[in-house]
Amino acid sequence: MNGPRTSVPHIAGTGAALPGDPVDNESLARLLGASARWIEDFTGNQARHFATDLATGDSSLTLTDLCEEAADAALADAGVDPGEIGFIVLGTATPDHLMPATVNLVADRLGIDQVPTYQLQSGCAGAIQALDTGCRLLRDADADDDLTGLVIGGDICNKHFALQQDFQRLPPNQLVNYMLFGDGAAAAVLSRRPRGHAVAVRRVLQRFVGLGRPPGQVIEWFGAADRDDGRPPAGEDYKAIEEYVPQLAEEIVRELAESVGWSLGELHHLLPPQLSGRMTRHIVERLDVPAHEVSCVATTGNNGNALPLLQLDRLMPLMREGERALCAAVESSKWLKGGLALEKVPVGADAA
Repeated sequence: MNGPRTSVPHIAGTGAALPGDPVDNESLARLLGASARWIEDFTGNQARHFATDLATGDSSLTLTDLCEEAADAALADAGVDPGEIGFIVLGTATPDHLMPATVNLVADRLGIDQVPTYQLQSGCAGAIQALDTGCRLLRDADADDDLTGLVIGGDICNKHFALQQDFQRLPPNQLVNYMLFGDGAAAAVLSRRPRGHAVAVRRVLQRFVGLGRPPGQVIEWFGAADRDDGRPPAGEDYKAIEEYVPQLAEEIVRELAESVGWSLGELHHLLPPQLSGRMTRHIVERLDVPAHEVSCVATTGNNGNALPLLQLDRLMPLMREGERALCAAVESSKWLKGGLALEKVPVGADAA
């Protein structure tokens, strides 16, 4: 018996993939010629994971590798066979190629064929966009279609940052990237009926809010004709991020709670934005919500599209029937805000 049909999407399983051993602040400080204490004080992070070797700068894993590993883990967690997957959505800012799309390389690795695939290019809010797309596909399916889909978020941020250089010559808006970012991927299996973890997605928020506002982060891409034109591969306006992100995070949490009729006092879990450990602490203190915080950035580094799904991977084993969670994500590139309202329901229940 498949149980009653419902238009409410559910998270059935999650999985994560982090490359290599954690790179602590002492190891990173030796590379950058900086102080480990200063790195921790500035970012609030203790470690991160790199898909590149610190000593040689050689890449050991691709985004396809990490997304495949995360997807395999999510499928196993949900008890879903790859043949049951009806669509795949990938959010990333750092695809392995412009073409072919990384999502299709992942589908091939998983043995999934003859299904729609989507790749959304964005920063960490891209994971929310990918979840929104997956939820819409589930809602739009025929009522008798027991559709199950796979949503993946991942980035290899350090492909943009050369490890063999004189770091003392880098301006602060470029040097900060080496301290903040890491690599990783995470995935979620979405289903129409409550199965596996049976966490209902009550609401998805994702919105562009950058009208007239300069980008807070720029990541370039280069072809053979312009790779030596002197542009830095990435830069960040950290002051703008510190100013706007806490405000946007508060807007997301309050709007989500209001949209589903929840009071913040009855919230069980809070998944705040994960730009850095220090920023996360500041946001949580500002929100002052009496809920259990689910964060990971202090030990994983900022790995972009992986982060919201990494938080979900940590949240799933914690949720008990009837518990509620809010997730907020902010992207500073051209300013996007996104979030999720989640509720644990009984397996097989009609959650509509």
